[in-house]
Amino acid sequence: MMSVKQETDQKMMEILRILYEKDEVLGAKVISEELDKRGYSLGERAVRYHMHILDEKGFSQKVGYKGRRITDKGKEELEKGLIYEQVDFTSSYFQERIQQVSLDPERKEGCVIVNLSSFNDKEAIPLIEDVFNTGLAVSKHHRIYDNKNTKYIETICGTTIDGIFQENGIISKLLYGGLVKVENNQPIKFTQQIAYSKTSVTPIEAFTGNDNTNVLDVISSGDGIIPANIRVIPCVKKQKAINILKKLEKIDINGVLHIGEPGETILGVPIPEGLVGIPIIGGITPLCAAQEAGYDINIKLADKVAEYNQMNHLRGNIKIPLNKPTTNNADKISFVENKIFNLISKVDYDIETQKGKVIANVSYVDKEYLDESIEILKDVYHKKPEYCISNKYALLEKDDKIGIATICSLTIDGILTSNGVTSLPQFGGLLDISPNNKRFIELISYQGSSADPHEIFIKKDMHNIKGALEDSGNILANLHTIHYSARDVATDVFDKISDLSFNLFHVGKPNEYLYNARVEKYNFGYVLAGGLNPIAAIKEENIPIDVKSIETTLEHDIFDEI
Repeated sequence: MMSVKQETDQKMMEILRILYEKDEVLGAKVISEELDKRGYSLGERAVRYHMHILDEKGFSQKVGYKGRRITDKGKEELEKGLIYEQVDFTSSYFQERIQQVSLDPERKEGCVIVNLSSFNDKEAIPLIEDVFNTGLAVSKHHRIYDNKNTKYIETICGTTIDGIFQENGIISKLLYGGLVKVENNQPIKFTQQIAYSKTSVTPIEAFTGNDNTNVLDVISSGDGIIPANIRVIPCVKKQKAINILKKLEKIDINGVLHIGEPGETILGVPIPEGLVGIPIIGGITPLCAAQEAGYDINIKLADKVAEYNQMNHLRGNIKIPLNKPTTNNADKISFVENKIFNLISKVDYDIETQKGKVIANVSYVDKEYLDESIEILKDVYHKKPEYCISNKYALLEKDDKIGIATICSLTIDGILTSNGVTSLPQFGGLLDISPNNKRFIELISYQGSSADPHEIFIKKDMHNIKGALEDSGNILANLHTIHYSARDVATDVFDKISDLSFNLFHVGKPNEYLYNARVEKYNFGYVLAGGLNPIAAIKEENIPIDVKSIETTLEHDIFDEI
């Protein structure tokens, strides 16, 4: 159930969003009208009241009698947002952008969706343009400009094609965004992906940077990793879609890797019967190549819309230099949720005998870093034991490396399940630590993701365990749910495992929002710190560590106390 405070926060967040999207000074009348379009009935007087609060918080600024504009602090707050909104908003955001597409291929005029990326080194430009010329892009149309000593580049986003489909009466539903493996110039399968529904992190953006892509290798050898997404359309509209794509290709918009047959699995993605899958290369592919070359580029997907005919164009149209991708292959996408269910089912830890199997994360370091790593692990636990799921760890040898095993938080779901309570992990997230306002700032659903959300956050260095030890950073955490009818049994189990040094961060009430994360109706939620927090702290000290989450089950007896 949403509290009055949450409803007020939601309205203020929507006001900030309007100020950000309009990017101009707005008065109460305009804001009230915009709110009404979005389903919020808020008169001008009420808007002024909410704006006064935003001014006091430093999120907005009054500009004479004209109205308000959003501040940098307000933009930062909007980025963190109300996480229960952000999870739903990511998919909604893309739908909003798709609705704004108005490009007419015949007249070569209208709005397209663009990714807006920033960088400081102009030496990156020739490389980016070279990648455009290889054909590994949605379009060669782009725009580079300077603003406040920073260079910006707009590139056409592949979801522009979804918008044009929609303009022509074709339903286009985005499924996943992620990374596609290429071998011998043939796209093979999605190796990583996130569903567009139920995530606060833009799917493709989650996998950019940190050596996730190998665009330059694809160009030089035909082998590597590229960003892409996939959508489905009704099979009865396939020919019409093909005709539209031919028109778009003539005006330098392509990026389509394949148009499938009805129900045909593409790149490991199963497509429902009656639908056709269409994977499209990421419009940020040239920017990923620049990142691989060492240039510091901040990528933002589908950030805005721009006029197509006002963008620059390199000579020649885009022609994807790749062969037809793998279809109906046996090697289909592996979802982390399926792995989780099986591992949870293997947990047989007995809370009476304190023996049995638990789920473990196992991360590997060179032997020379072992002592330092263990000291960091101990430091995290002794300073903030609530940031660790357990006070246990184990060491496992593997070749010339040592595996540091920590108990995974999903063990709690396994213990509950073996005691007759169905407990389901819903989201992996980042929990902002503040004495008075703990809240999730990122959430990724386990459903529809190929990777553990915490591994994604660690790979992108989004955590701040060191700061959290001083109550000013963020930690890895999970949201789990249980049907309210099992609350008494679950609470009894929670009491027993707490006595056994298993740490629960917080247990909520039925239908209660937990740290701004929504819990489904007729359920109650509980939050656990991620078992990888001590490992993330090791990584923050620049110790090379190969992080592996939700890795296996191990006997609890082999673990030692920290």
